[in-house]
Amino acid sequence: MGCAPSIHVSQSGVIYCRDSDESTSPHQTAALSQGTATTLHGLFVKTDAADSIPSVLAYQSRQPPPCPGPRRQERREPAAAGRAGARRCCSSAEAETQTSHTSVKQASTTEVQIGPMRLTQDPVQVLLIFAKEDNQSDGFWWACDRAGYRCNFARTPESALECFLDKHHEIIVIDHRHARYFDAEAICRSIRATKPSEHTVILAVVPRISDQEETSVLPLLRAGFDRRFMENSSIIACYNELIQIEHGEVRSQFKLRACNSVFTALEHCHEAIEITSEDHVIQYVNPAFERMMGYHKGELMGKELTELPKSDKNRADLLDTINMCIKKGKEWQGVYYARRKSGDSIQQHVRITPVIGQGGKIRHFVSIKKLCCTNENNKQLYKIHRDEKYAGDNSQAESHSFRYKNRRKESIDVKSITSRSSDAPSLQNRRYSSMARIHSMTIEAPITKVINIINTAQENSPVTVAEALDRVLEILRTTELYSPQLGTKDEDPHTSDLVGGLMTDGLRRLSGNEYVFSKNMNQSHSHLSVPITVNDVPPCIAQLLDNEESWDFNIFELEAVTNKRPLVYLGLKVFARFGVCEFLNCSEATLRAWFQVIEANYHSTNSYHNSTHAADVLHATAFFLGKERVKGNLDHLDEVAALIAATIHDVDHPGRTNSFLCNAGSELAVIYNDTAVLESHHTALAFQLTAKDNKCNIFKNIDRNHYRTLRQAIIDMVLATEMTKHFEHVNKFVNSINKPMAAEETNSNSEGSDCECAPNVKNFPENQTLIKRMMIKCADVANPCRPLELCIEWAGRISEEYFAQTDEEKRQGLPVVMPVFDRKTCSIPKSQISFIDYFITDMFDAWDAFAHLPVLMQHLAVNYKHWKTLDELKCKSLRLPAENNN
Repeated sequence: MGCAPSIHVSQSGVIYCRDSDESTSPHQTAALSQGTATTLHGLFVKTDAADSIPSVLAYQSRQPPPCPGPRRQERREPAAAGRAGARRCCSSAEAETQTSHTSVKQASTTEVQIGPMRLTQDPVQVLLIFAKEDNQSDGFWWACDRAGYRCNFARTPESALECFLDKHHEIIVIDHRHARYFDAEAICRSIRATKPSEHTVILAVVPRISDQEETSVLPLLRAGFDRRFMENSSIIACYNELIQIEHGEVRSQFKLRACNSVFTALEHCHEAIEITSEDHVIQYVNPAFERMMGYHKGELMGKELTELPKSDKNRADLLDTINMCIKKGKEWQGVYYARRKSGDSIQQHVRITPVIGQGGKIRHFVSIKKLCCTNENNKQLYKIHRDEKYAGDNSQAESHSFRYKNRRKESIDVKSITSRSSDAPSLQNRRYSSMARIHSMTIEAPITKVINIINTAQENSPVTVAEALDRVLEILRTTELYSPQLGTKDEDPHTSDLVGGLMTDGLRRLSGNEYVFSKNMNQSHSHLSVPITVNDVPPCIAQLLDNEESWDFNIFELEAVTNKRPLVYLGLKVFARFGVCEFLNCSEATLRAWFQVIEANYHSTNSYHNSTHAADVLHATAFFLGKERVKGNLDHLDEVAALIAATIHDVDHPGRTNSFLCNAGSELAVIYNDTAVLESHHTALAFQLTAKDNKCNIFKNIDRNHYRTLRQAIIDMVLATEMTKHFEHVNKFVNSINKPMAAEETNSNSEGSDCECAPNVKNFPENQTLIKRMMIKCADVANPCRPLELCIEWAGRISEEYFAQTDEEKRQGLPVVMPVFDRKTCSIPKSQISFIDYFITDMFDAWDAFAHLPVLMQHLAVNYKHWKTLDELKCKSLRLPAENNN
């Protein structure tokens, strides 16, 4: 009994046919005429237009033959087959369904373990390539059926290759007995030429021969075959052969394919990975290793580690210690200095793990390397990436911002915290060079707890780790935890001089000479003109001030039209916009008088530190206060304090640095114990001037508590402009503001929140303090972020002031704090490049990440490129000679 055959023709010319299992052979077919389809018993047939015989057959599950004897097959005419099918009862469908179901059970997936990986292997696919059907092909077919494999049958080389590329079979059986039908070795070579075949086992079926006629298998191996099978049509023989292949080569190849995922992970890993043989021959390095060491993979593969240059900074016995440890099969980890291809030495955290292989012996060593968070390493990375980051600079504002975020130097690593939301998840995995903040003092300070933890860890650590922890403790016990340490001045004299002049309180080599201000500290103000009123502002000044909310506001134009009194006019406009008079409960006349007193105590003879600089810092502070995120995290008192601090932050500045005053033994240096001399003087004098005359005392009407809070905020902000604490302020801002903010944004994005707001820090006064410090610091040195022409003017002014200081140091026989600022030899572009690299970039990266300042970052990129271009052309002036002539 059976049912009528079911025939389905797909668009690709593939015919799916099912019929009864009346025949005992899977190959029972009817003759096909070209372009027609007839009933095919239990076969999947892909027609070949060039041949009336089907070229690819995929067998359905069928009952095995009743006996293993010789195959007997009866061919039917198409019409007869159709009639026979029509007479069958459809109840035979049950038998076919059961057979298919049984086959599916046999073809279930298999779990395979490779190391810690747990894999699932799909049923094996087999491709039989036989020009003619015979007992041998039937033997393999029924063996596949018994093993639960999926099987395809191909008659021609073309159809075999096409089928393989479609299915990627694990096992291919090629008939190598009859050369007159096709060239079996040529078929094997054509399949081996394809990429999927690297994980395929190809079996050659060869005719049975006597022992005396035994031939070499080398020709078969050279053609691409993996195994040889002597002709044997027994299903058991074929089954045993396939099962052995599955549990041997196929399973091994499956595990090898799974290793691709491991290599993909290694290729994308941020840590440098190096794999060597037991003899320390390099076998693999990942891209992160190439970037860290400066080599290309091809330069390293096959080389012994002893062939690579070594750093002379390691202890003499360190390599022997490492080898002694890993040769015993133990893991070693510690700090190691490696030499890059360029010759620079970098400090690495290294972990070397031995891998046990065949025979229980060590076969590989896996090294995982990470850069230590040291100033020296940051400097090397900076040298590598600095120029390439600015090779082409025509992108938009946002891309400029991101380019700056990728430039590193000797200060901090803020790249991850300044990335947008897509990069934010990496925050939690990054390490920074700053220590934890100390929020409150208990019996034991946090840094003491850290030192105690390290001391405890040393007790159970290997010698190398204990020694590394000793070096950590030496660093932690110093007082300058946040101040980078430069190398020799020969490496970068401009940077060294800038740091020496701006971040130290002098060289302490006093010559006996004392520097005296050219201006009386307690200057009388009886000469001051009557305070102006709003109506007295000339139209030209009022017109300029209409643009004061723009970052591109030209302060030098205001300086010119106000006869070097820009602070009063700009200050009145800005303070009115922020409601300062209302907060202080003072009259506009009192505020005008106060501005005039403060401006009068700025030295107009200074080329840089004058009231125009104060007005510029006030303008930048007001601009920052207008940014949404800044505004949302500060109170009105904070805004008023910031504006007052910006106004007074350099009052009575003598045009000389703290180092100069300390070396000269000035009166101020003595009063303030050589510590933050000028910054302390600015705040003290400003409050003295304010309280001295009731007409200009803007604080006279606020209550004592408000005054004390306001005064402390102003003092704190002005002292923050002192450069010796520069990196401490920036690091604390990064760790306390940027990183939590980025983490919060990451969490919001992962939860599908649409909110783009940063976490509000109003409930954390210490965070508000950090924001105010960062704001005035950025406002104080924002010149490199101004439009190019303004940036160039400020660069010329500060250089002239430093030139004058160097001249005076030479005249008085004082130590020259910044030797590069000799007006005869100084390269202004180099000095600006060093200042931007060392102080500006990281700080504005962090500030931009908080306040979002793409315009400033774009100006910074343009200005940096200007100075780099001049430096590359060996030009030492502000502009090219041709531009100066114009």
